Amino acid sequence: MREWTREERYRVLQSPDELKDLYESIQESVYRQTYHVQPVTGLLNDPNGFIYHDGVWHLFYQWCPWGAVHGLKYWYHVTSSDLISWENQGVGLRPDTFYDNRGNHSGSGISVDGKLYFFYTGNHRDEDWTRTPYTCAAVLEKDGVLRKFPKPLFTPRKRYTEHQRDPKIVYRKDRSMYYIFIGAQSDDLRGKVLIYQSKKLEEGWVFAGELKVPGYEAFGGMWECPCMEHIGEKDVFIFSLQYTKLPGRGESTNHNLYMIGNMDYETLTFVPESGYHHLDYGFDFYAAQTAANVKGREKAILIGWMGLPDNHYPTEEEDWEGSLSLPRELRVEDGHLIQTPVEGIEKLRRQKLEADGMLPKAGEMLISVQEEDFHLKLFAGSNGEGGMDICYNAKTKICSVDRTGLTKRFNQHLGEILEVPLVSGLKSLRIFIDHSSVEIFLNDGEKVFTSHVYPTEEEHHYVISQNTSITLWDFYPSVTDDFVI
Repeated sequence: MREWTREERYRVLQSPDELKDLYESIQESVYRQTYHVQPVTGLLNDPNGFIYHDGVWHLFYQWCPWGAVHGLKYWYHVTSSDLISWENQGVGLRPDTFYDNRGNHSGSGISVDGKLYFFYTGNHRDEDWTRTPYTCAAVLEKDGVLRKFPKPLFTPRKRYTEHQRDPKIVYRKDRSMYYIFIGAQSDDLRGKVLIYQSKKLEEGWVFAGELKVPGYEAFGGMWECPCMEHIGEKDVFIFSLQYTKLPGRGESTNHNLYMIGNMDYETLTFVPESGYHHLDYGFDFYAAQTAANVKGREKAILIGWMGLPDNHYPTEEEDWEGSLSLPRELRVEDGHLIQTPVEGIEKLRRQKLEADGMLPKAGEMLISVQEEDFHLKLFAGSNGEGGMDICYNAKTKICSVDRTGLTKRFNQHLGEILEVPLVSGLKSLRIFIDHSSVEIFLNDGEKVFTSHVYPTEEEHHYVISQNTSITLWDFYPSVTDDFVI
């Protein structure tokens, strides 16, 4: 694995010409995705500023242009008319002010009076490399340029560490008030969320208080990327937990979680109806963000980063890394969060394939499961061996996913086998395969499992234990990979 100097990681991009050779080299990778958003060069991580505005979905991602390394971060901009086909628009935010001299870190967006506003963490470091996080804002002009506000909306608070970031903007019509949720860490290294409020979007922001979640006052070491989403009659609190190991999750210390409950903006208290749940049970899912301005209140749209902080992947050797998940529709049913692929994904189906044991390199697999033990092997070799094992135990109602059989193994120290508990048994699997990822929706979205995979040329077979219904499609490409900086 390449060792990067600080100077290399935090090099400022001066011209697109500096990236042209890198862009052309990674186009040769067999692991470039065809219907998932991926970095034009270098590294992609958190989704940012996800919003619907004037007939267009706007989405940004954290981007380090030079290679598969976390360094100087930009916001890279992609757009879509339908959440399925995406086009590269180039750099959205650049780290070019005093307040964000070492990176434009994560944030969100909101549409007000025909204007698009974005809120982000300005990562400032002084000569001694001491970090100061500022909460900054920008507005998207008609010419497509993001104009930054001259000063931050507010500065970091005392009694918390330098980890104060990822502003999520929320408007409460019933209170005529804007709120910003900030992921934070207290001085005693506990995960927190700070809340700021203002009657006006561009000014007047004051600290309202710390989010109170009864029973979770000392839970974990950092709460990143907080989202408070109202769906139907319930509030859903989504956050990314850091520096903490959780039962059944191996050695990983990074987790994307959610709770269903009720948010009281008067007391700044979120009361969960039950304990936390994993937003995604897979190896590679984090920093999920819900979209703003979704019509109707019965569902939300969510997208996440297929990756985890501090993890490493085989494409690092090719100087690129990361993808975003498929957008998902979220609903709350009987106290459970249901996640399904975004409406209209079916139009990517190019042709129906024979169920002959061969997997598409980019496509979809539908399986109906009988109520008994079940075993599916994906990405097996031509002899039916190896690959990723998906095993369901009908007695325990637990589905396990084991990727130890893949030729290209990675992040082994974190664990390569994870389990998914199901409420009423396994009935169906809907599996989306792209060149370096797999997303498994169990029981029409009761649970989801996302993983990076890097199959060799021989690892494109599947083996199934039941004589059951299988439907396969290969997909049209839907994400442009144009060189736009």
